Amino acid sequence: MDRSIIRHILGRVMMIEAALMLLPAVVGLFYAEYMDSLIYVCTAAGAFLLGLLFSFKKPPNRSFYLKEGCIVTSLSWVFLSLIGALPFTITGDIPSYLDAVFETVSGFSTTGASILTDVTALSHVNLFWRSFTNWIGGMGVLVFLLAIVSMNGGSSINLMRAESPGPSVGKLVPKIEHTARILYMLYLALSAIMLVLLMVGGMPLFDSFCTMFSTAGTGGFSVYNDSMGSQTLYIKALVGVFMFLFGVNFNFYYFLILRDGRKAFSIEEVRTYFGIVFICTLIIYFDLCRSFIFSADNLVDAFFQVSSIISTTGFSSTNFDLWGRLSITVLVILMFTGACAGSTAGGIKLSRIVLLLKTIKKEIASYIYPKSVKKIKIDGKPVEHEVQRSANVFIITYFAIFIISCLILAFEEHDFETTFSSVVTTLSNVGPGLSRVGPAENYSFYGPISKVVLIFNMLAGRLELFPVLILLHPRVWKEMLHSRLVESKNAEKKR
Repeated sequence: MDRSIIRHILGRVMMIEAALMLLPAVVGLFYAEYMDSLIYVCTAAGAFLLGLLFSFKKPPNRSFYLKEGCIVTSLSWVFLSLIGALPFTITGDIPSYLDAVFETVSGFSTTGASILTDVTALSHVNLFWRSFTNWIGGMGVLVFLLAIVSMNGGSSINLMRAESPGPSVGKLVPKIEHTARILYMLYLALSAIMLVLLMVGGMPLFDSFCTMFSTAGTGGFSVYNDSMGSQTLYIKALVGVFMFLFGVNFNFYYFLILRDGRKAFSIEEVRTYFGIVFICTLIIYFDLCRSFIFSADNLVDAFFQVSSIISTTGFSSTNFDLWGRLSITVLVILMFTGACAGSTAGGIKLSRIVLLLKTIKKEIASYIYPKSVKKIKIDGKPVEHEVQRSANVFIITYFAIFIISCLILAFEEHDFETTFSSVVTTLSNVGPGLSRVGPAENYSFYGPISKVVLIFNMLAGRLELFPVLILLHPRVWKEMLHSRLVESKNAEKKR
């Protein structure tokens, strides 16, 4: 294992975070929160120096494999979260460092689960950074790194595979670095359009930035205690539309830009996504109208919550925990599925669900027609056996982690809905759940062990499970220790 390349990339990531932390510092100057700004500047300086120390010595070989890609991705997100949590605790807005790490991991992983009982009590600096972590985590800091730094050979794809959501990662253009730039350009363009439309709707500039950050990253951190509940119908509808749009596979937008609408709408996963959102919105709308009157408010609330949950954003336009059982059941199912691969959403991803359903259909057909030979196809192309195996293993691993997490949290003896929804909403990066973690509640009541489990779930869910599991594997640490010993021996020989 090449520790030098891992150390070098970690250093670059910390330097990027240091640069990004200067933005909330500028916000603090604008709102005369000088002490908080100074804390962010000092934290950024410390992160930059640490990053410089890590990356000062360039690795002799800048090529690496998938294992190193998974390890450096997991470690990058851990370092990002540990450093990013410091200002919350130092400023005193979140006195407990564990709670600050929980909030920061929730931000970077675009989960939106919060331990805060009063969001409005935070300073503008911390509110901005809190929402900004959603935007940073949405596309991924390593994808950003790829957009500005070139790696030798085909090494870049290994970082992309480790951080990007979905059963497989492909290139929009021949070079993976150019693909990363295209993805970020699309991300920036959609974010900028939403920001302008929010301000047109009358939302203040600061609130517009924070709402845009949380929507684009599908994170759901709001600057209001009632999330989006007090907003106008226009704002709710606008946020609902953009949550839906950020849940779409970004390849779809790339093909539209190339004026290849036929290829864009031929993406089976995207068509499935559109259909599910439409059907689930109608189901919830008519369920709401059984108790209330037919109205635009009900329709917007139904669409808003379907978009929020399936895109794993986590905003709420109302307390959906008070809705009927049918509506809640639909939303819980969407918590598991998530949106499209290649988007900023979490969850299992619809591509894997589609693949699983086709595998089941093929298996049934093999019983009826034992001699038939039929290949599974998606978008008209045969799916490789390795992709099928990977998708099936992912789903099995997902539910294994889900069950183990539920068992650990059950020791606190909260009601079943609280425990069940806490695990699924953190593992799928959704945020709000049901009962004590519903849209009007938070996660502050959990003990330290449960919070650590939920932190693990948020990171594992955002990084597609395996990079985090690989980092925890004993063999990886043995190899890293062995690599360290070899480096020490070589250094002694040179002396």
